[in-house]
Amino acid sequence: MKKIRIGSGAGYAGDRLEPALELIEKGNLDYISFECLAERTIAIAQKAKLVNPDKGYNGLLEHRMDKVLPLAHEHKVKVITNMGAANPQSAVDVICKMAEEKGIKGLKVAAVYGDDVLEKLNKYQDTTVWETGRPLSELQGEIISANVYMGIDGIVEALKNGADIIVTGRVSDPALFLAPLVYEFGWDVNNYDLMGKGTLIGHLLECGGQSTGGYFAEPGKKDVKNLWQLGFPIAEVNENGEFIITKVESSGGVVSKDTVTEQMIYEIHDPTTYLTPDCVADFSNVTFTEKGKDVVEAKGATGREKTDTLKVSIGYKDCFIGEGEISYAGPGCLDRAKLAAEIVEKRLELTKVKYDELRIDFIGINSIYKNHDRKYNVPEEVRLRVAARTRTKYDADQIGNEVETLYTNGPAGGGGATKTVNEIVSVASILINRKDVEAKVIYKEVQ
Repeated sequence: MKKIRIGSGAGYAGDRLEPALELIEKGNLDYISFECLAERTIAIAQKAKLVNPDKGYNGLLEHRMDKVLPLAHEHKVKVITNMGAANPQSAVDVICKMAEEKGIKGLKVAAVYGDDVLEKLNKYQDTTVWETGRPLSELQGEIISANVYMGIDGIVEALKNGADIIVTGRVSDPALFLAPLVYEFGWDVNNYDLMGKGTLIGHLLECGGQSTGGYFAEPGKKDVKNLWQLGFPIAEVNENGEFIITKVESSGGVVSKDTVTEQMIYEIHDPTTYLTPDCVADFSNVTFTEKGKDVVEAKGATGREKTDTLKVSIGYKDCFIGEGEISYAGPGCLDRAKLAAEIVEKRLELTKVKYDELRIDFIGINSIYKNHDRKYNVPEEVRLRVAARTRTKYDADQIGNEVETLYTNGPAGGGGATKTVNEIVSVASILINRKDVEAKVIYKEVQ
């Protein structure tokens, strides 16, 4: 029975490169997929493209491809990635230029696009935005991007046409791994049982080291060896959709029933109804069995017919965040930090700084949990953070400025003050009809 091996090359935009190179070199792979897009990442990429129309792809594309291209070519591993972000066409140009400079010949590179639906938003102005519960027409802030989650169609088309490297924009994360299964095994895309199984495979691989113990580790409870050499997961799949998850034997980390179980329930909300562009997957009856050291078999995934709608992530210029930090140490440090916070708050009121939201954190005390009534042990050091959401950059600037002036105008012993201002691109979500979305593919060859 035919089998293929797919490796996970990345779990997010800035992930490590070494585990991917290890997989290509030692993993006996047929494919490696790099998942590098989050909800807000593509909106930020669109913002970069507005400044320079040749940009908008993942900022680490050149860094990764410098090592991946020759290694994948040598080991005959096909590469699939969403590092194209807002500009897969330019990403293809970059990859081909790099291949030419490295003397790599006989390479076919494809760009899959069609996910940019910004020009189609006019017909959806009455559609409800998930985050606000209000119509899209009432969304405040300048919309700079609208990218729909596409499925496997464009990737499968590119594989059928002989692409060695496929660069996409916004596709669903599991699609990066499901597409080669559909292509290699000739699966019927209306066989939702197989689509569900393939979606589980993609979900277990899409987050990189999370399936091999990275996000799982907790000292004394869930110990994982050699995390500094963490290997990324591999799926070995047969044409019936049966598969195991494993890793390169010499790599760090662990593949166990527990690591893959935690990854399976990550970000899916309802295990019976995991909505993707290619099917509605059902993981509620999945079982994992450890078949050996770092080898886990999965069974029981299935699926149902895909929905008529697709999710769109809309990026819009929302606000500015101004913040400042300063540290206090020694006896009375928390009391001095509290006085410093009071001074800043009063100063912002006195100077009429306008903000929509103000947050004051004593890092190590209440910066994650707002436990106002909690009894604290006396700390030996504390770092004050003051941050505010503003409509203008001018007001955002004043937040950090007021924290910095505590050096000579605040409590004793403040040090290490920092200040930053960031323009925030936020994300809103709507549904559109899948009939309004068409995957497109272009090709470029390196002879």
